[in-house]
Amino acid sequence: MSRIGKKPIEVPADVTVTIADGNVVTVKGPKGELTNSFNTDIKIEREDNVITLIRASESKEHRSMHGTTRSLLDNMVTGVSKGFEKSLELVGVGYRATLQGTKLVLNVGYSHPVEFIPEEGIQVEVPANTKITIRGIDKERVGALASKVRQVRPPEPYKGKGIRYEGEVVRRKEGKTGK
Repeated sequence: MSRIGKKPIEVPADVTVTIADGNVVTVKGPKGELTNSFNTDIKIEREDNVITLIRASESKEHRSMHGTTRSLLDNMVTGVSKGFEKSLELVGVGYRATLQGTKLVLNVGYSHPVEFIPEEGIQVEVPANTKITIRGIDKERVGALASKVRQVRPPEPYKGKGIRYEGEVVRRKEGKTGK
């Protein structure tokens, strides 16, 4: 039995959820609106402010889709009510980030600055020149942009320089002279 799939989803008072034919779910809240279509084998039921998911059978495909569907639906409800945020930090001499309008510009040791234009619905903030905050209502898109920014210069294990998630621990290695 899927422990995640069995958990009910609590819907806050300021969020409206509509379930259309073919398991197309639209979630509206104070931060925005998200729409997604789910597998029709997973039945989505709403009673008052609680959403439950019921799978059609105990087959491997239905069991795997049960927990996944519940997590995606819960992330939609959380996104439109609270939103999601990823924080990155730049570590290295001369590494800095700036905003030019909505465009994120990174100077991270290359001969040229690296630029990112965020998608619609994603906000990028630079509270300090070595910190980047990415916010949005879609958890997948926020994480994808944060991952792309991190891939520009991932942290290296010898000096620890690079772009890392806030609070990420980078395992350090000894250099050649280490004994």
